[in-house]
Amino acid sequence: MPVAFNYAARSDVGMVRQNNQDSGYAGPHLLVVADGMGGHAGGDLASATVIAELFELDDDAYAGGETARLLADRIARANAELGRLITDDPKLEGMGTTVTAILRSRRTLALAHIGDSRCYLFRGDELVQITRDHSFVQTLIDEGRITEEEAATHPHRSFVTRVLTGHEGDDPDVIVRRAHHGDRYLLCSDGLTGFVALDTIREVLAAREDPGVTADRLVQLSLKAGAPDNVTVVVADAVDATSSTPPTQPQIVGAAAVRRRKGTRPIPITPAQKAAALAAAARRSQNGDTTEEEDDDTGASLRLAEQGPRSPFRSMLVIISALALAAVVLIGGVIATYQWSQQQFYVGAYEGNVTVFQGVPLSLPAVHMSHPKVISEVKVNDLPDFQRSRLEENVRFADEDAAFQLVDDLRLRAVECRRLRESGTACGAGPDATPTATETTRTRTTRPVSPSVTTSPSTSPGATTRPATPTSPMRTGTAEPTVGPTGGPTR
Repeated sequence: MPVAFNYAARSDVGMVRQNNQDSGYAGPHLLVVADGMGGHAGGDLASATVIAELFELDDDAYAGGETARLLADRIARANAELGRLITDDPKLEGMGTTVTAILRSRRTLALAHIGDSRCYLFRGDELVQITRDHSFVQTLIDEGRITEEEAATHPHRSFVTRVLTGHEGDDPDVIVRRAHHGDRYLLCSDGLTGFVALDTIREVLAAREDPGVTADRLVQLSLKAGAPDNVTVVVADAVDATSSTPPTQPQIVGAAAVRRRKGTRPIPITPAQKAAALAAAARRSQNGDTTEEEDDDTGASLRLAEQGPRSPFRSMLVIISALALAAVVLIGGVIATYQWSQQQFYVGAYEGNVTVFQGVPLSLPAVHMSHPKVISEVKVNDLPDFQRSRLEENVRFADEDAAFQLVDDLRLRAVECRRLRESGTACGAGPDATPTATETTRTRTTRPVSPSVTTSPSTSPGATTRPATPTSPMRTGTAEPTVGPTGGPTR
């Protein structure tokens, strides 16, 4: 019996982001979710470009073709278009996008995947993830460093190691599957899986409601969970084409739809803002707009009149006491903040090398909140362009070992990138590298910088911090994505 798709696509900007960098497409032959990244660098443009290059495959003319080859070729074409856009406008350097796509030809399905957007198959009563995340935390899982449960709450679970960036070598994984009647497919960005439990997703899919209703429910669950990220879902049921009337009109959502319509929906107010507004309105309706303030002012005036005028000495004493108390509180706050900061770590760049810093990337007036702890031998210029641009954002960690795990991963990326450049090939995000015994050996290189608070009257707030008066460097050895854990960007 012939198979067709009954499908729906939904996307929402989420509760925090100001624009939607996700794009989604659902049609009779083609399903796509693309999660753009790069912020001002054009993540929405990247995801929309993929949809623009792939949508032509959603045509009966391609139904009898070699699905895997067709899909891989079109994604390569989309990647080349990203490269052209970046060449024409260098400000777009650093943009990229994940891609998870299914192309159907009769009962054959070609699945292409790069990044950390996902594809799930719901068959019978079982939900199975049929894509493998190209992410930093997935690498940690594969190496046995963390468990699946720990990965779900890892601070850098959105750090991808492979995405489309416009560089050669940004190739997706492609597999071919057989479609079966009753199968339900879910394609989604991490705005869903990062905030809604898989058991809950399975329950929604198991309800077997219409794909549109199911997609709406999944998006709403993400919004109820806070949804700080964009969320995009595509739900498609494999149905018998002879006994049903599947839709034929494609659905385009997210950035790809906005760029077609030249419009955006309003940014939703957050639940916290709604609660504050309702509480304020309740107080005003109960007391009037100014009654409460006027009563406070009147009461204060009456009390002052009863007490009589204060002597100048008493007033001065009160002022001095208040200033002293404020100074104590301020100094205590600075000390507490500094002590907390020295329990944090981040990975950034120092004198051209990938470096583990102790502290936070922040400077208070005349106080450095971080200092280089370990300077690796990994040169920032050896990293792929996409990851190098993310390293400037400073990847934060709650413990030192987690920071060194990222340095190990970047070391492998640098080795692979140097190899590609020496062979004359442009270096993009690149495929996952396989560590060797030599490459995974870390020698920590330290610089003798005092961890105590240092001061510098020339330090401006918010600048990337460096030790005020470091001694000469005495390096004793060698040491997906911010670069965060996205070999690529963190969204």
